Amino acid sequence: MLVLTRKTGEGIIIGDDITVKIIETKGGAVRVGIDAPRSKKVYRQEIYDRIVEENRNAAQWDITDLDSLSVNISTEKKSK
Repeated sequence: MLVLTRKTGEGIIIGDDITVKIIETKGGAVRVGIDAPRSKKVYRQEIYDRIVEENRNAAQWDITDLDSLSVNISTEKKSK
């Protein structure tokens, strides 16, 4: 892991197309600005961790459970 010290207004360049800039430091918090192409996904760590966990849980579903769920959804749509 690369550890850098930056002051407000200073930044870091990642590759050719991502800039991370320190916007503000206040108390124990740091506001960070990230300039990246729209094609790059940028997540807060806790959100990314949740996505990974949800994907793991979804991958553990058994095909019979999914078939049952599909039948139930189809039945509900037909009854409406």
